Amino acid sequence: MHPRGVPSLWSGLRVFVSSTCYDLSVIRSQLRIFIQGLGHEPLMSDYSDLLYDPRIHTHTSCVDEVASADVVVLIVGSRFGGKTVPEALAKLDFDSLKKESKSIESLKKQDNLSVTQLEILKAVESGIPVFTFVDSAVWHDHSLYEKNKDKPIISEISFPSIEKPETASFIFEFINFLRYRARGNSVFTFSKFQDIEDALRKQWSALFQKLIKEQRNRAFEAKRIDSLTEQFEDLKTAILTSIGTKNERDVARGVVRFRRLIDFVRSLGLRDHNFLIRDRHSWNDLLRYAEIDKMMDTSELPEELSYQRRNFGPSRRMFLIKADRTFFELRTSPDFFHSLSLEWEAFMELGEDTREIIVDALSDMRPTMGFLRYVREPFDHYIDKWIHQEQLIKSRDDEGDSDENA
Repeated sequence: MHPRGVPSLWSGLRVFVSSTCYDLSVIRSQLRIFIQGLGHEPLMSDYSDLLYDPRIHTHTSCVDEVASADVVVLIVGSRFGGKTVPEALAKLDFDSLKKESKSIESLKKQDNLSVTQLEILKAVESGIPVFTFVDSAVWHDHSLYEKNKDKPIISEISFPSIEKPETASFIFEFINFLRYRARGNSVFTFSKFQDIEDALRKQWSALFQKLIKEQRNRAFEAKRIDSLTEQFEDLKTAILTSIGTKNERDVARGVVRFRRLIDFVRSLGLRDHNFLIRDRHSWNDLLRYAEIDKMMDTSELPEELSYQRRNFGPSRRMFLIKADRTFFELRTSPDFFHSLSLEWEAFMELGEDTREIIVDALSDMRPTMGFLRYVREPFDHYIDKWIHQEQLIKSRDDEGDSDENA
């Protein structure tokens, strides 16, 4: 957008530069020239690149604008900057952010976060890549802080690289949050702007190269899969057209169509495969024969298992509970289970001779029903274990809340 709000024919990579402005103004101006020289669009508060909505606080505007960026560059220097306002804090999901890093000390006292830190947290929450650069002197003092932070004397240490001593722990702990992220946790140091320029040039070039290679590999894999699919269809067509009688064609089609169904039935551990061949049985007859006494999915789990229900996700799972209370766990959705019942009805429409040949042919193949798992433990005991785990999780969360409020 040049100027903001007016569409241009082409808009380059949007690079949000996050840092305190007063102490890093020279670095920021050099970084702006570098970003523009690469054909990208810098987003910098001190150059009026951001929209400051007059209806909200400027801190909130900064947080909102981060979400529109493609990449964020963070520069950590000697200053902490101003503490943020509650309105901007409300823009972040701190529960999800606490899962992003092994070091969350900086998130426990949210009122002590600066607007720069909030910008980075918003980028992390939004999945935007963050390239972090820490002044070499600050990095040196951070190492000293790490070695001594559990000692009573830590509050009396004055770190030369930090302008205001009372902000040192806020800066150092936020560096820890970034260092101990599960992903995107690289941190670069710099003593001059050239260090930042060299690192960004190498990183962005290598990332671009990697993306091109991955795209090329995906295109190659797609072609290979298309080729294999085409070969399979040609082979299937050749086999079917070479079969003489209608019954033989039905068998060939049945082997292809009902492999998943027969795989599922075999995984249920039926005592006698004649049940599949002789006479016609309904889907409910099959479940009774397999001694399935009850069926339920994760949406029917007890209310106490709210964490487990969330953990399974929207696809849910099925539990097929036997008369002896042991059970099968079907790691697919109820829709898949319903599709199997329809396949069973179609299979039962075939003649007994055809069914027998199909079952014999598929019995020689290796089972692939990896998503059906038999659990010998009683289902009630399994539920009790989950409830116990849920209580432990809630207990840890409550302890975390207590520490935060202390």
